[in-house]
Amino acid sequence: MTDSWFVYVLRCADQSLYTGVTTDPARRLSEHNGLDGSKKGARYTRTRRPVVLVYQESCTDRRSACQREYAIKQLSKSAKEKLILMPN
Repeated sequence: MTDSWFVYVLRCADQSLYTGVTTDPARRLSEHNGLDGSKKGARYTRTRRPVVLVYQESCTDRRSACQREYAIKQLSKSAKEKLILMPN
């Protein structure tokens, strides 16, 4: 069991934003871009490639990462853009 969870935001090719949680941001980015040959990336990002990691935040556990993911998803796009610009 891992103790390092991350919430992340991706910018898709169409400039939309996708938020998720993972234990390995680099692996997850590769999956979203289809670089590993599998179809493990989210359905949303499959048609919006390439995607770029624009924000990540470390969390203490999966529960707190999911709670933070939910909070970010509730933000307006302009609020998410401001979050991305803030150093973390």
